[in-house]
Amino acid sequence: MSTTEEIKSKIDIVDLVSEAGVKLRHAGRNYTGFCPFHDNKHTPAFVVWPETGTWRCFGQCNEGGDIFKFVMKREGVDFKEALQKLALRAGVELKEYQREKPETREAYDHLRKLLEDAIIFYRSHLFNNKDILAYLREKRGLTDATIETFGLGYAPNGWDNALKHFTQRGYSEQDLIDAGLLTVREEDATRIYDKFRHRIMIPIRDEQGRMSGFGARIVDPNDIPKFLNSPETPIFSKGRLLYGLDRARKPIRAADQAVIVEGYLDVIALHQAGYENVVSPMGTALTEDQLRLLKKFTRRIVLALDPDTAGQKAVLRGLDAARAAMDREGEFNFDARGLLRNEARLQADLRVASMPDDLDPDEIVARDKSEWKRLIENAKPVVTHVMDTLAAGQNLNDPKVKNQIASQVVPLIEDLPNALERDTYRQQLARMLRVDERALIGTQVQGPRVRRAGPRTTGKGRDGASPVVAVVSPTLKVEAYCLGILYRSPELLYRLDRKLQEFGLNALAIDDFEYTDHQLLFRTIRSSVEQDEKDHHHYVAAHLPESLEGLSKELLDQTEKLDPLDERLLEELLARFIDLRRVVAQANVGQLRFLQEEEQQQGGVNLKQYQEQAVQFTRLLQSLDQAKRKLSLKRQV
Repeated sequence: MSTTEEIKSKIDIVDLVSEAGVKLRHAGRNYTGFCPFHDNKHTPAFVVWPETGTWRCFGQCNEGGDIFKFVMKREGVDFKEALQKLALRAGVELKEYQREKPETREAYDHLRKLLEDAIIFYRSHLFNNKDILAYLREKRGLTDATIETFGLGYAPNGWDNALKHFTQRGYSEQDLIDAGLLTVREEDATRIYDKFRHRIMIPIRDEQGRMSGFGARIVDPNDIPKFLNSPETPIFSKGRLLYGLDRARKPIRAADQAVIVEGYLDVIALHQAGYENVVSPMGTALTEDQLRLLKKFTRRIVLALDPDTAGQKAVLRGLDAARAAMDREGEFNFDARGLLRNEARLQADLRVASMPDDLDPDEIVARDKSEWKRLIENAKPVVTHVMDTLAAGQNLNDPKVKNQIASQVVPLIEDLPNALERDTYRQQLARMLRVDERALIGTQVQGPRVRRAGPRTTGKGRDGASPVVAVVSPTLKVEAYCLGILYRSPELLYRLDRKLQEFGLNALAIDDFEYTDHQLLFRTIRSSVEQDEKDHHHYVAAHLPESLEGLSKELLDQTEKLDPLDERLLEELLARFIDLRRVVAQANVGQLRFLQEEEQQQGGVNLKQYQEQAVQFTRLLQSLDQAKRKLSLKRQV
């Protein structure tokens, strides 16, 4: 038995959840209650399965897991910490998780102790410097409590203040070098001096609150760089740390959103203003490791960038710029293409919020606290942000301007792995430029696409040999609404199938959904009702692809107040699926007529095939119209 399985066997998930304040009600073999992770006192959408030791929220959270995931979400800790807490409760020893050698761990603890002492050293110099204190209090608007909470300090001007102070207290020069407090001149190894001089010192901790290094901001505006970080050390890697995450991780979980700003002092000011789900990278391009850190707490991430950083020059400088060119101290670069790749790999939801009036975040909350909330709520997806940025101030009637914008946005769109997102953004760009959407595909356009509904057609999809024009259907919301009802109540699928058959129509199938994500989710729902080993919801939760978690959450939110037992809801589902099929059938009839005309002009080799398909769709359309009339008469009775 593995360690995790041993812990699970010794802890009753019902007891664990109940002790966390969730009032559970016995419902058959399962337990239900109100989810502890979001405000909802209307629907007991939180389910616990004692036999498998798992739980799931079918409401706003749309999350689930075992006892470890529950503790991680409840207490805002990572898996390792949850494992340690539950192992202690179960009385299980975790020998295999002590990976560091004792001597290595002792060396790292020694460095952290030195850095903690450095906080005291820099802090004492700050409170002895009235000018720096006045700058933090008056110019930056920080209270003494905030300065104390975040451990701010001041590195005095001079080459050997820290060197003398710490060597007199028993630390060696090598200790100070290893901790990143001293610098060795490359051309002369005997020349050693303080790394930080005449700078505001900002302690940087890892997500567990352990000291890792410092960020240092200039006092003299003529100094460069504006921000200086500790060098890479065994305990400080700027690409793997996020400033403020030790304090922000619980607020991030509570808000189910993380906001990334550029400056350390912006983080501090926002926390002081009550916005505690804010972090900052180490003054460089955002890395995948940093996004993975955030992904442990939320998939919803907003980049709050000032107009200069995220502005037109940064975008036009090259959307696929080399990472090396971006790794400069004190400059946070906006790499749209890199962000989109990371968003896809991590199944995250990345958005961009631009700061108005050339103001920094701390200046915005100083002006109006509520304005910050509005800016974050109005954050745009990365592609939309790039489109709007490129179009700002441009003459969109100029064909060359249109071409310039399209040439930079279309590659971003094509990089997206999700077909629905590609189609949506392509349509959005076409509307903005006021051009035919097919013009954005260029030479790939070979002819109209025939979508399937009911009888199969010969039109080839994105993976077929012939390129196609992908169009966003105006019925997307209807399709999502219907799917959301079935996702919330999979058992309705059987009743809907019977209703369709009563009206002489085929049972619901994957082809009834236009979008790939909807098809994948429907396939999971269909599989859940075709098996009898697990509860339908439990089956869907266990087999739902991770990439669909965001979509499923949205669908559940949209249908939270609906009553699955209401007969009118079933009739509404039936009517809407009939309408969806009619839209598709009508579109395909029209497209097939166009193909017949084209085929006649080119010799008519496939004319008969197109005619037969048109007859099939026409008959389907007649059946749907007849079913719609019957349903209308039934509703009037």
